[in-house]
Amino acid sequence: MGVMRFLIHPPSVVEDCPEIFRAYLSGWDGRVFPTRVEIDGAMMACRRPASESGKLHVAWPVEGFGRPVISTSSLPEREQPYVLAVELARGRISQVRDQVSAWELQGLTVPEGFRQAHRQAHHLFAQAVAAQHDPATASELAQQAIDVECRASHLLTEAYTRQRLTFLWNRSHQLPAMIGCGLDRTVPDGNETRLFTNVFSAAAVPIEWKHIEPAEGRYNWDLNDTQVRWCEDEKLLTFGGPLIDLSPGGLPQWLWQWERDVVSLQSFVCDFVETAIRRYFGRIRTWVVATRANSGGAMTLSEEDRLSLTARTLEVARQVDDEIQLLIGVDQPWGDYQARGHHRLSPFQFVDAIVRSGVGLSALNLEFAVGYQPRGTAPRDRLMFSQLIDRWSTLGVPLYVTLAVPSRAEAEPQGDGDLEVPAESPWREPWSEPAQAEWIEEFVPLLMAKQAVVGLFWAEFSDTPGQQYPAAGLVTDAGVPKAGLQSLQTIERFDASMRT
Repeated sequence: MGVMRFLIHPPSVVEDCPEIFRAYLSGWDGRVFPTRVEIDGAMMACRRPASESGKLHVAWPVEGFGRPVISTSSLPEREQPYVLAVELARGRISQVRDQVSAWELQGLTVPEGFRQAHRQAHHLFAQAVAAQHDPATASELAQQAIDVECRASHLLTEAYTRQRLTFLWNRSHQLPAMIGCGLDRTVPDGNETRLFTNVFSAAAVPIEWKHIEPAEGRYNWDLNDTQVRWCEDEKLLTFGGPLIDLSPGGLPQWLWQWERDVVSLQSFVCDFVETAIRRYFGRIRTWVVATRANSGGAMTLSEEDRLSLTARTLEVARQVDDEIQLLIGVDQPWGDYQARGHHRLSPFQFVDAIVRSGVGLSALNLEFAVGYQPRGTAPRDRLMFSQLIDRWSTLGVPLYVTLAVPSRAEAEPQGDGDLEVPAESPWREPWSEPAQAEWIEEFVPLLMAKQAVVGLFWAEFSDTPGQQYPAAGLVTDAGVPKAGLQSLQTIERFDASMRT
């Protein structure tokens, strides 16, 4: 078993940053190692099966940014412990330096404020490296370097986003990525319809097996039929699914009796996929056939079972209608869940196997549930989001992105127990309606600036009881619009204020 050791100064960081226990190590290819974190005083030990070099990814306090996940550079194992703050500063500076070089080659005009901050961070980091004989002093200097470099990164990604979107807008006078929203289990009424259609050009109808066939052989399509008619009446692009959800609790309860009979289970799954697509033949042209197959958790399905099942559902859907667009959903696309040691393939490797199988995958849907635990996405800055999208784009298939961010921090007893909002937020401020809008204004334009991203969906429109993502709606359960809805409308129209 391999182990990497890090000195944490001051030790109080552990108390102030509980997410530190979810740190993990990754290899050169991005694959996450099963990682066990042990902290004894100021010493942090990260244990994993392998002994090769790796990067540490850990939530860390950054002034003005909360506790985002940041990374070290690739480090070899050694007996002497690393000073954690110094290695995080090294990793952050290297990451930003490499990115600015790549973007400058693409024609980015780098803001002067960035260069000044970047130089300051370098200077502080050099002092920290020279002071490593005194870990407390080195950590203090390195923390200052991290804070400054994160501000530099913020300036850099802001410049990239504005310049990229302005270029796209000037070329066609519209943004290439459409914006849609999920309906969850509601149908907007008169006022909500106006609010929806003022912002969104597409709607996702949640055609979910566990709700449609809660008892074997007893189907209830009434809600979905109404939602599809509503989309048609409002002339919205209609997306269907996910038909098969392979997360815990995503499949009908009655199906559990077949959990050890993979052949019969596959037969039931394919039958439902065929039934749903035939029912809306010609009315829904884009389907999310399966989701969360990469992380799994449904029944006792192995990774190989989930791969086979996903490929088979795509084949069946293509046989029903060879002109529809078929997507699969990928949750936790950084692969944080691999740290628990139950997965052999990274999310990227899992999807790459699907793409290479030649089953007719049209696009991917990357799901980001920011601010939720335990199956959500830990907060990261825009540079890390940008680099993740760039990596996924190398698969050569278009990308859709589904986003969920809470507007308050409170438990929803009727919601998904795997998607809860912690009382203490690692975001830069407690979750609220203004904080949700601020996140939208910061991250959605960046995602729209990416060439591979052809569409963005907000996960849920309304805060109805029992929603999958608690408090993620853009209107309250009373139909009152939140600030985040106005933020999305401003982005969709790309008005002059965004271009300056």
